[in-house]
Amino acid sequence: MKDKQQAYANMIKAEAERLGFMFCGIAKADFLAEEAPKLEQWLKEGRHGKMSYMENHFDKRLDPRLLVDGAKSVISVALNYYSPQQQTAAEAPKISKYAYGTDYHFVIKDKLKALQQFISENIGEVAGRAFVDSAPVLDKTWAKKAGIGWIGKNSNLLNKKTGSFFFLAELIIDLELAYDHPFQTDHCGTCTKCIDACPTEAIIKPYVVDGSKCISYLTIELKEQIPNEFKGKMDNWMFGCDVCQDVCPWNRFSTPHPEEQFNPHPDLLHLNKKDWEEITDDVFSKLFKKSAVKRTKLAGLQRNISFLKPY
Repeated sequence: MKDKQQAYANMIKAEAERLGFMFCGIAKADFLAEEAPKLEQWLKEGRHGKMSYMENHFDKRLDPRLLVDGAKSVISVALNYYSPQQQTAAEAPKISKYAYGTDYHFVIKDKLKALQQFISENIGEVAGRAFVDSAPVLDKTWAKKAGIGWIGKNSNLLNKKTGSFFFLAELIIDLELAYDHPFQTDHCGTCTKCIDACPTEAIIKPYVVDGSKCISYLTIELKEQIPNEFKGKMDNWMFGCDVCQDVCPWNRFSTPHPEEQFNPHPDLLHLNKKDWEEITDDVFSKLFKKSAVKRTKLAGLQRNISFLKPY
């Protein structure tokens, strides 16, 4: 039985690699006892800001068996999105690397569906669901349990070979497999570069991020006006923020992604400050046709750009 579970696990990992995933690890679907008090405390302190959905489905966040009937395995995958390309105009408001190309939700969902199809065709009728930020799943915890990496002081998942510029997603299935060993070692050591560099001091202590202060939250999740206390502290970011990743020493090992869909529109990296401040609906639609930036809509992006002005 164990041999078969190992053989199935190896098959799944090989197919995940063929589909373009950078990492694939497998953990037993179980209750996250260690995470429960941490999540409860984080919510109690209001670190989620206006993201009220974080308060919902508390039990489901901690137990994948409540999301998928009879769940036995959580297959965690990581997809590289690192790009060495940068915006060329010095004064242009900045956009996070992850949003350069096609919205990752679509790209990863398609790959996970293909992986699920592969499992059904090669192993048998296996029930399960793919999760890409679409449900209350603690991605980083499961990736750590699946041996992919450790959770760093900036609360991102880190891997010694490639840093942290990758997306995480899961396939939760009702098939028992051979499980990977959880990642045990924390390789952050005494480094505090991410904490020191955060423009809004959102990393309030090692491993704890106050989401309500994070530039990604302020420019994407927050639907109201950005509070004035953050005026002059946004480091010119108009959508998302890469600061804590850019300064992380482990990201010197990042390699360019091979995913064509993540490449930016040819014009995106060359717009200057004036272009962004005068962006029209047509230009927005052209640049961000299938992009994650559409989440903010044009009005949201204009709000962010306007907030970056010094007056």
